[in-house]
Amino acid sequence: MEGMIHSIETFGTVDGPGIRYVVFVKGCPMRCQYCHNPDTWEMAGGTKMTVEEILEDYDKYKPFLKDGGLTVTGGEPMLQLDFLTELFEGAKKKGIHTCLDTSGITFRREPADTLAKYDRLMASTDLIMLDIKHIDPKGHMELTGQPCDNIFDFLQYMDEKGKDIRIRHVVVPGITLNDEYLDRLGYFLGGFTHVKQLEVLPYHTMGKAKYEKMGIDYVLKDTPDATQQQAADAKKIIIEGMKRKRQEMKDAGLI
Repeated sequence: MEGMIHSIETFGTVDGPGIRYVVFVKGCPMRCQYCHNPDTWEMAGGTKMTVEEILEDYDKYKPFLKDGGLTVTGGEPMLQLDFLTELFEGAKKKGIHTCLDTSGITFRREPADTLAKYDRLMASTDLIMLDIKHIDPKGHMELTGQPCDNIFDFLQYMDEKGKDIRIRHVVVPGITLNDEYLDRLGYFLGGFTHVKQLEVLPYHTMGKAKYEKMGIDYVLKDTPDATQQQAADAKKIIIEGMKRKRQEMKDAGLI
């Protein structure tokens, strides 16, 4: 099976545990205002690669991928669900750790055959990194152009499946760098027992040049970068919200 690929990174250190082989796929329904890969939005312009070609290329770098594995990101990987599943199944046959970096936006529980496809994908996925863009539904729509319902349901689904989940959240000054939103996000995340890790990333403008090159208006051009300290402080607020929720669940005998 073929997938539409944007690019491949052979020494990834920020897309899952260890040193990783990272496949960036094409296509994404989200239009996040701070996206630094707008060149992955459209399916056109990519390179078709088969599952076999990717896994053969992975083998060339295997000695260097210490404690790592294969990560698929994008774009939105689950937009090419069948290809992604076949790739992960092929990787597991070779003993490769698989990591999915997703927004969860494509997830649907119905019809039943669609859910069965997600069940099959989860069976060959070791780790999910879920990007939660905004906890507030209206804010999410403004920031990404898409509703958040399917994303939150995907988180619930993964928790039901017992999959290890790493949450990623970007703090953007004037948008998500907000104590109320951060506390709400933490309280929400505290209800999911399989959320194992939390990454809070500071917003940056490094992708701005791509927008200029592509002739796309960069909506956040007047928004300053967030600092590492702001991200660290935001993470503390989220964790406190998680702890409060889990204490409530514990007091209620739910965990």
